[in-house]
Amino acid sequence: MIERKHLQQLIKRMNEPRRFIQVIMGPRQIGKTTLALQMLSKIKFPYLYEAADAVPAGNTLWLEQIWESARTKMKQLDANEFILVVDEIQKITGWSEITKRLWDEDTQTKKQIKVVLLGSSRLLLQAGLIESLAGRFETIYMGHWSLAEMQTAFGWNANQYAWYGGYPGSASLIADEERWKQYVNTSLIETSISRDILMLTRIDKPALLKRLFELGCLYSGQILSLTKIQGQMQDAGNTTTLSHYLELLNTAGLLGGIEKYAADVIRKRSSSPKFQVHNNALLSSQNSETFNTISENPREWRRIVESSIGAHLLNASVSADFSIFYWRERDKEVDFILERNGKLVAIEIKSNGSDYQKGLTAFRNIYPSSKIILTGKTGIPWEEFLKINPIEIF
Repeated sequence: MIERKHLQQLIKRMNEPRRFIQVIMGPRQIGKTTLALQMLSKIKFPYLYEAADAVPAGNTLWLEQIWESARTKMKQLDANEFILVVDEIQKITGWSEITKRLWDEDTQTKKQIKVVLLGSSRLLLQAGLIESLAGRFETIYMGHWSLAEMQTAFGWNANQYAWYGGYPGSASLIADEERWKQYVNTSLIETSISRDILMLTRIDKPALLKRLFELGCLYSGQILSLTKIQGQMQDAGNTTTLSHYLELLNTAGLLGGIEKYAADVIRKRSSSPKFQVHNNALLSSQNSETFNTISENPREWRRIVESSIGAHLLNASVSADFSIFYWRERDKEVDFILERNGKLVAIEIKSNGSDYQKGLTAFRNIYPSSKIILTGKTGIPWEEFLKINPIEIF
C-alpha cells in the first residue's frame, strides 16, 4: 500500500515529547484514515482509534466517553504516553469545546495523551480550531492524489489521470466505466455533499446547491458570472447565496470558484468566478462521453487536460502558501495567476497552436516582475507539468 508523504511527518510529530492536538483534514476518500492507521502500526506506544461516522450528531457524550476510555486504558497499561485517534470528528456537535475541556483536564493532571482528529469538513474544522483550540493544535491538509501517486500505486499514465482523476478507491473500477461513474457519483459526490455540507451546515435550498455543483463541473475551467448561472436554474436565489454555496463546495474539496486577479481585494471579490473542480473525476463522472471517445475529440480532450491542470494547481494552493487566480482584461486573458509573498507567476495552457502571446504580453506589461510559464505543445508538456509541485515554480 502506498504511503503518502504526510506519514513520516505525522510519525515524527507523534514521537515528539510535547503534547498537541494533531488535526488531519481533507476531502473524502483520499486516505486520511489509512494514514492514521499506518501511523499507529509504526509507533511504539499504545493507542485507541474510534470513528464518529455512525454516531448521531447530537450525541455530545460520545467524545467524552471515548476520551475517558483512553485515560482508563492508559492507566491499566501503566503507559507513559498514549494516542487517541478520533475519525470524522466534525460529526460531533460542539466537538471543539469538548476537546478543549478534556485536553485542559489532561494538562492539569499531567496525562500524556496525544490526540489526532480526522475530518473531511475543512470549513467546520477550521472554525472550531480557531474559536476553541487556539495554541493547542497543528494541522496536516491531505489533498487529492497527484499524478505521481496514481502512477506509483496503479501504474496510470497522464491521459488516464486527466480523465479518471485522483480518487484511489475508484481506480480498480475504470475497466467498467459505467460502474466507475456510478461509484464516483454515489459514493464520493453524493456522500460529500450530504454528509459534509447538507448535514453539517444550514442550507435553505439544497437542490440549488446540487445544481450549482453540476453546472460548475460542466463549466470547469471556464469563466462564468453567477448572474448567468442564475439563468440556468429554477428557484436560483440571489448571487450572494450562490457565492456562499460555491464556497461550501470548495471547502468540501469538490468545486472552487477562482477569482480574477486584481491589485485590490474588492475587484477580486466582485469578479465572475472561474469554475474549477478539485478532482477531474468530478467532471468526467458526469460526462456522457467515455474515456475512449472523448480522447479522440481534440476540442473536448483539450478541455479535460486544461481542467486537470487547474485541479492540480487548486489542490496545491490549499496546502501550500500561495493563492490562485485567473486574469482577464477585455479580450486578453491568462489562464492562471499564482501569487506568493508578492511574487507572481502567470501560467498559460496551450494544447493547440492558437495565439497565446497577447494575454501574457499584456499581463507582463502591467506586472513586469512576473514569471511566465507556458504549458502544452509549446513550453512544458502538460504531462510533465502535472508532476511538478507548484510551490517549486516560484
